[in-house]
Amino acid sequence: MDYPGNLFVVAAPSGAGKSSLVKALMELDTLVQPAVSHTTRSPRGQEKHGREYFFLSPDEFDGMVLRGSFLEWAKVHGHRYGTSKHAIEERMAHGADVILEIDFQGAINVKRIYANAVLIFILPPSWEELRSRLQRRGEDSAEVIELRLENAAAEMAQSREFDFVIINELFERAVFDLKTIVHAQRLKFSAQRRARAETFEALQIP
Repeated sequence: MDYPGNLFVVAAPSGAGKSSLVKALMELDTLVQPAVSHTTRSPRGQEKHGREYFFLSPDEFDGMVLRGSFLEWAKVHGHRYGTSKHAIEERMAHGADVILEIDFQGAINVKRIYANAVLIFILPPSWEELRSRLQRRGEDSAEVIELRLENAAAEMAQSREFDFVIINELFERAVFDLKTIVHAQRLKFSAQRRARAETFEALQIP
């Protein structure tokens, strides 16, 4: 089924700046929204059901897995997180552009389910810069950093499967590139035809 909104999928090796770029994009463009994930963990602070997350019991989560409701799901720090097809489709049906941050394998799977999805890969400018960023984060041991770099080689080799590639050398330029991709996608004939169906029908454009 075609929806008025677009689906953007962003993948990158750890340390390339994917999350920072997506956050900056959503601050600049309110039509771009994240898919609200489902989780088995409890709400924190001021979090509300349906806003930050859909909070489920383990049994409820199991039920969604068995029904094939999730586009993708994973276990992180003892809790499970999943992105439901319904959550994505509901936002796109209301004209929002949904953006997902997932690994490259998940991105390829999304493309199989949603043929119109736009896949974007974020690359670092060099191995040295990627290593430096991982070290500056101060989150991982030297052994974990080496493992992340090893994984990055396999991940970046898959960038050829993506529609667009952004090299995150200068952050402001990379944000501009990401925003440009989103805007260009909205102007494609197929996207305009979905988003402005009444206009096309009034103009008798099939």
